[in-house]
Amino acid sequence: MGKLQRGAHIVWDWNGTLLHDIDAVIGATNASFLEIGLEPITLERYRELYCVPVPLFYERLMGRLPTEDEWLVMDAVFHKHYGTRVDACGLAEGAAELLASRQAEGRTQSLLSLAPHEQLVPLVRRHGIAERFVRIDGRTDSSHAGKAERMVRHLGELGEVDAGRVVVIGDALDDAVAAAHVGAQAVLYTGGSHSRGSLEVAGVPVVDSLGEAVETAERLVA
Repeated sequence: MGKLQRGAHIVWDWNGTLLHDIDAVIGATNASFLEIGLEPITLERYRELYCVPVPLFYERLMGRLPTEDEWLVMDAVFHKHYGTRVDACGLAEGAAELLASRQAEGRTQSLLSLAPHEQLVPLVRRHGIAERFVRIDGRTDSSHAGKAERMVRHLGELGEVDAGRVVVIGDALDDAVAAAHVGAQAVLYTGGSHSRGSLEVAGVPVVDSLGEAVETAERLVA
């Protein structure tokens, strides 16, 4: 896949990056909290505390890890409520145009998400952008671990891609961790699950728009 060597190959995150779903996430999170008697959370507090794996996020809120029964309840309720909200979510501002223009320029991009694969692919198709990616990978197991090992597999499936020309664009610290794990670079976007302050601890560029993210990605590999 020699064509992957032109400019940056961008590995996009989905939730909170290309898909602007933070309001749906907050609504579903608060529905799951209600099930076990937790107080609702604001967007600002969510962005300060959110982390992967998700049970550790709940530990930050509760002061302890949820029990297995609590976790199963919260996880099930979250996905039920998120599922009723996600179809109303749009792409992030400028996302469709950015993806199309990069493809037209002969630059490549792929999508790696922790969302369940069987739900991710139809949703990407409904937004009319599936053909913009050389590969789309969602979660195919029940693990709530982060992206690091999944990134290894994702790049392996891409073929002859130089990790030094790969830039991961996402909205979470886990995206930067996954990039570093494979020797790639990362750009983090403030429109999703983390505040700017919590993203800046990763030591990678932090941006407020996807357009700036793409420009920064290309500069990183120039």
